[in-house]
Amino acid sequence: MEKVKYQMEFPIQSSPSLLFQYISTPSGMGEWYADNVNSRGELYTFIWSGSEEQALLLSSRTDERVKFRWLEDEDEAYFFELRIQVDGVTNDVSLIVTDFAEEDEIEGNKLLWESMIANLKQTLGSR
Repeated sequence: MEKVKYQMEFPIQSSPSLLFQYISTPSGMGEWYADNVNSRGELYTFIWSGSEEQALLLSSRTDERVKFRWLEDEDEAYFFELRIQVDGVTNDVSLIVTDFAEEDEIEGNKLLWESMIANLKQTLGSR
């Protein structure tokens, strides 16, 4: 079944460099995204109560973005990206999440991202 690309934007009160630590490092991602995260080079292992999934770090740009592809996704067109956007005028920081899901799973996935980003904001002490 084909997956559909969707994007979500979350305003986050944090410096881009601090936020980047939380979206790009195993220790940072282990604070909000998964129970535990390990990496060997470009291969990241995400562990949630009893289940484990692996993703490949496709690209990373310091203080800007990280892009991963789940190993279980055979189609290389699918990925998830966390991108930091800073408003040039107000300096407001947002986290842009780009992900793919099957049509009937998009709403559930969005709720999951909202919950995870709420954890991230709490970890960062952001509102």
